[in-house]
Amino acid sequence: METAGVYEFESVDAAREAYEAAGPAAQVVIKEATKAMAFDNAEYDERVTGAVIETARDAMFASLLTTYDGSRGDFDEWCDDNPDYSVDLAGSESVASVVWHPVGFAETVVAASYQHEPEAAAATVRRRAFGRHYRGEVGDT
Repeated sequence: METAGVYEFESVDAAREAYEAAGPAAQVVIKEATKAMAFDNAEYDERVTGAVIETARDAMFASLLTTYDGSRGDFDEWCDDNPDYSVDLAGSESVASVVWHPVGFAETVVAASYQHEPEAAAATVRRRAFGRHYRGEVGDT
């Protein structure tokens, strides 16, 4: 089994703190990216809106969620060890490999099965976890 990522939260407060901390980093990333694209000040002011920075923060936060990548047996064992968690699975239950992210405060594990593309499965899990469980808790809704 492999683990990737940084964030795995047991509480909404911990997730909010990490999300808030990602804001300034997202601004720096956007600023440096627009420098590399040779934006002048006027173009920067016109094109880089609060929504652009918010999107960067959302993507950065989601991309840092911890994922576990293992066999179906590994995932089933994790589920057996965490019986209070509901399972949000994308893909087929008959596929041999699974990537998952536990959302502790929601007692839900978001998972995706895959045959050949673990990176794509991990990206799917992170997007789904953020969109379904984190955005409403940490974002400016």
